Amino acid sequence: MSHPSQPVTIHPRFAVPFNFPVHFTRAAFAPDNPVLHQTFRRMGEDRIHRVAVYVDQSVAEATPEILREIREYFHAHSDKLELAGVPEVVTGGPAAKTGFDLLRDITTTLGNLRMDRQSFVLALGGGSMLDAVGLAVALVHRGLRLVRMPSTVLAQNDAGIGVKNGVDAHGQKNFLGVFAPPFAVVNDFNLLDTLPDEAWFGGLAEALKVALIKNREFFEFLEEAAPALARRDAAAMERAVIDCARIHLEHIANGGDPFERGSARPLDFGHWSAHRLEILSGHRLSHGYAVAIGVALDTYYAMRNELMTPAEVERVWTFIETIGLPLYAPEMELKQSDGDLLLLRGIEEFREHLGGRLTVTLPMGIGAKVEIHHLNHDWIVEGIAALRQRANHR
Repeated sequence: MSHPSQPVTIHPRFAVPFNFPVHFTRAAFAPDNPVLHQTFRRMGEDRIHRVAVYVDQSVAEATPEILREIREYFHAHSDKLELAGVPEVVTGGPAAKTGFDLLRDITTTLGNLRMDRQSFVLALGGGSMLDAVGLAVALVHRGLRLVRMPSTVLAQNDAGIGVKNGVDAHGQKNFLGVFAPPFAVVNDFNLLDTLPDEAWFGGLAEALKVALIKNREFFEFLEEAAPALARRDAAAMERAVIDCARIHLEHIANGGDPFERGSARPLDFGHWSAHRLEILSGHRLSHGYAVAIGVALDTYYAMRNELMTPAEVERVWTFIETIGLPLYAPEMELKQSDGDLLLLRGIEEFREHLGGRLTVTLPMGIGAKVEIHHLNHDWIVEGIAALRQRANHR
């Protein structure tokens, strides 16, 4: 075959639509609840679907009956579903995303079970476990069908409903990962009833995050409902989870950059410092607690940048305090040998994760946002001092 005398360029262009339902229910494994089995069969395929089930260890410990309920549910719907092997209990929390042990174990097991690309994996757990299982599932045969069942507030309103999967490596949050939307998400509010306080309240930091940059009315609801949320009122939490999820999903679907090809990622408002604090604290700080601190710090910065008023910042900080989330952590003031704050490394790590120009989202008032491209280190130091003083006074 002869070579062309002039360079030739071919530009293939195609679009792939993504569509996944996010359900909200209670008692998903009750045999008479149709949500789960209808979810597996939503493509209209007339066959029995094979499903491998992974359960977060914390869920198995908090609800010992869950494994029996899963087996009984599949037995009750054996004309529609087949349980591929026994439900596997796996590590949850930060350990799930640290190293490659869980990733290797899941991919090996799915291979041994002869799962194919039309088989399902049901992952029931917190955000970290869902991240790790999601990455493993995306790698096997280049992607099995994943149904997530988030078990924490943070996972139900944020981490478990989006399109990201990943693990921590190279000293950075989510250094390895893929964008792979799930087949579906089933949020079972019953799973929230047994959560420890940290997992209950931590997820509200993500609700605060989206409210501040996206929806003033949602912030006003959270502000009004803060005493009820602090009492662990189930009805208030259900509304907070659903409204937060709706705003989050609206951004993914219609924000113009669902796979973050650009340099901005508004849903990571407050996260440049939060991700760094998780690492600096050796995960003593959960993701939700770190995000609360990150949001508090960035609202102070927004005030110094004349984007928010002192009164608006006071409302934000009061909400954080009312529901029992932290404003400050001593890891914020750890220093490297040259005297610079270790926290400030998070700025470059944040930029590097997406590449391009540093782009940080800040609230503009309450319910709107603006992107900035430089952070004044002196203002950050001021903010840390203000938060320390506030926490000490409290």
